[in-house]
Amino acid sequence: MTEQLGQRIREARLARGMSLRETASRAGISPSLLSQVETGKVQPSVSTLYAVVTCLDLSVDDLLDHRPGIEAPRRPRPGDPVQRAAQTPVITMENGVTWHGLKVMSAGDHVDGVLATYGPHAASSVDDSHMRHAGVEYGYLISGELTLKLDFESYVLRAGDSFCFDSMRPHLYVNHTDTEAQGIWYVVGRSVAPPTDEDGPPRTVIDVLDAMSHRPEATR
Repeated sequence: MTEQLGQRIREARLARGMSLRETASRAGISPSLLSQVETGKVQPSVSTLYAVVTCLDLSVDDLLDHRPGIEAPRRPRPGDPVQRAAQTPVITMENGVTWHGLKVMSAGDHVDGVLATYGPHAASSVDDSHMRHAGVEYGYLISGELTLKLDFESYVLRAGDSFCFDSMRPHLYVNHTDTEAQGIWYVVGRSVAPPTDEDGPPRTVIDVLDAMSHRPEATR
């Protein structure tokens, strides 16, 4: 899966005429790290993944939607109302987080849906950086325990708890326990004006979501 993910990122970058160095600079990561992600040598963290897909104007579903011919389950056609379990695409990230893509409408509706699994002591960012991105984030914890750090507050989420907040607020998810935590996440309304140069490059997973809605200028 790591190699397939890297291939899709590389194809998207080349289709937009962006160099490895330019893309890495916009995503706030090193060119060597991006190269290793594209070649499947390393698994990106959630924050790294979001940073890259943001500056390439990809949605989570774009990355999860593997094309026929690659060893991956066939995704349902756009008009299909159901995505079968066998068709569910999976992304496993460096820091112990796994995403199973959920059925959503077209990317133009600006909705990302995933079944997120946080392994013991996993976090949405390797270096505990908080994320920011456009849209509203909704979540429901199915099992385990997860800490949501939002602005300067921390909220311990347990099975049955749900949450909702403006995704532009800095946030971070951490599993401080020895038990896996799993929940459903939806980010709605990622379409906003692209960030300016003053905002700086996206650094974390949710900065990536913010970047996800940024469309590179045609001249770049």
